[in-house]
Amino acid sequence: MGLEIERKFLVKGDFKPFVKKSSRMLQGYLSSVPDRTVRIRVEGRKGLLTVKGDCNESGASRFEWEKEIPVGEAKELLKICEPGFIDKVRHYIEVGKHTFEVDEFLGDNKGLVIAEVELSHEDEAYDKPEWLGDEVTGSHMYYNAFLSKNPYKLWKSHY
Repeated sequence: MGLEIERKFLVKGDFKPFVKKSSRMLQGYLSSVPDRTVRIRVEGRKGLLTVKGDCNESGASRFEWEKEIPVGEAKELLKICEPGFIDKVRHYIEVGKHTFEVDEFLGDNKGLVIAEVELSHEDEAYDKPEWLGDEVTGSHMYYNAFLSKNPYKLWKSHY
């Protein structure tokens, strides 16, 4: 069990020339209550069960527990998830001593691209690549659990 500390940003420029590897992900939520989300993810031949707590005041830190589970079990659990799934390609980009994870959303969230960088403490310095846009750390609208219920394709008419 641990504490996840990350900063989130919209992506405004061409990040693809810097990608080291990419992975397709499908995820659903057994619980999308903000103070305790329970996520099931299938990534290639790997299944993951993740529990996350609510964010602190800054929005950068929250409790996170994750366990790898057999992919077959993850696929079965996806069948009982709440309606609304996240389908995305995650790209990994090394910038200085950090790895940015850039999520390029597909399906109902197509057109949304978000970058995250995990830190060891909230004040840790990190290099900001030129393709980073506005910071959205702590904005619930950019959490996957929110996007699974309120897809990006509907934002222009609702937000």
